[in-house]
Amino acid sequence: MSSKENSSEPPSDNKQQDGDSEKGKEGDEKPKPVGLFSPELKHVRREIAWKWLLTTVILMIAIMAVLSLYWAALYHVESNISSLVVYVVDFDGQGPASVPGVEPLVGPIIQGLARTQVASGTPTLGWGPLFGSDFNYDPIAVRQAVYDWDAWAAIIIMPNATSQLYNAVQNGNTSYDPMGACQLIYQSSRDDTNWYDFMYPIISQFQTQATTMVGEQWAKMVLQNATTDQTLLRNLVNVPQAISPAIGFSEFDLRPFYPYTAIPATTIGLIYLIILSFFSFAFYLPIWFRFLNPQGHPPLRFIEFIVVRWGGTVLAYFFLSLAYSFVSLAFQINFSGGNPITSETQATDIAYGNPDAYGHGTFPVYWMLNFVAMCALGLACENVAMVVGQPWTGLWLIFWVITNVSTGFYDIDIEPAFFRWGYAWPLHNVVEASRQILFGLHSRIGLDFGVLFAWAAINTAIFPLTCWFLMYKRKHQVHEYWA
Repeated sequence: MSSKENSSEPPSDNKQQDGDSEKGKEGDEKPKPVGLFSPELKHVRREIAWKWLLTTVILMIAIMAVLSLYWAALYHVESNISSLVVYVVDFDGQGPASVPGVEPLVGPIIQGLARTQVASGTPTLGWGPLFGSDFNYDPIAVRQAVYDWDAWAAIIIMPNATSQLYNAVQNGNTSYDPMGACQLIYQSSRDDTNWYDFMYPIISQFQTQATTMVGEQWAKMVLQNATTDQTLLRNLVNVPQAISPAIGFSEFDLRPFYPYTAIPATTIGLIYLIILSFFSFAFYLPIWFRFLNPQGHPPLRFIEFIVVRWGGTVLAYFFLSLAYSFVSLAFQINFSGGNPITSETQATDIAYGNPDAYGHGTFPVYWMLNFVAMCALGLACENVAMVVGQPWTGLWLIFWVITNVSTGFYDIDIEPAFFRWGYAWPLHNVVEASRQILFGLHSRIGLDFGVLFAWAAINTAIFPLTCWFLMYKRKHQVHEYWA
């Protein structure tokens, strides 16, 4: 009996525990994957479909709104291109040095063509016919006006252009050079896009028309006289250039856009400056938050956290802008002077590189410009990133790049009036100052730095508020995105 009783004893506690553990393991198993159209995913499908639709609509609206700014920048170029002023200055037969008794022909024809262009009603440059008396009969004063940005370019009909034509055919002057009759003065480095895309094609066509008109009228007059004057006819054989082309245009680029490695330094490369300023937030913020996470140490006072974070961010810009500036230096953009032509009215020699503005001090000025630019661009990104959070900072970056590019890389004068705010935008002033530093252009660098400092100051004033708002969101677990 005892052996049977022993065999009928209930299971031990160990066996019960083993059974419980097996059940626990079964309960901890992950749910088995199901098909997309499983009834168990019904509510999830609805949620995902709604959020996908909402996100797509918002992104579509953002794309159309923000990208439209870039397209719109060049929407009215044809109607606004007349704001690009080109002087047409006639010195022919004017002033104390003019040859008496010679009726001007070259100057009146070219100025008449300019007036015809303006009156035609078709989109064209802002031709401005002027006389030698407007510049005290000094062609160099016209060059100075172009350098000082009074005009984008100037066509100069040189003194005694017509009398030199007469002298060539009457005296058989074989040294006559048609290219000495007129000059084209410009600065391609002021805005190479403006010059080569919008201005030079029209000016080149104007020069061709002017040469043709002068040549036709001059040849007709000379050949009529040559029928009764054998000496004149012999001279024409010796000086054919006095008939065809009769006149030409010598071109003087006071500040040429060279070297071509300056293209990224004054255009596309500045986009990367914006991006560098933007991404510094994501790299440095986790470092600064170590002060506020009490893991083995007390948290830092919030006021001091703001000061340290702002100072550390600006200090980072100081060194990051140096690295950015070194890239231009490494690719042999001239930062140390050496161009023998320093006159504002002479065309510089590209054999010596770009005519930098400050000699050996050019690189420090260029570095400081990029540093202040990063402060202006980057502190704005810091403030926005702390307010809107992820993933909205990506849309902010697109907006920030496009608004700066559309007003910095294209001349605001040919853009719709809506874009006048671009004069106060950071990149417009960075581009203008960069060109002045690298090419020795007419200087407005004080204004450019002033605008950038204003951006940095305003964003510095806002910085404590956005830091507080960021901490408020973290404390209350505010989520900026619905995913």
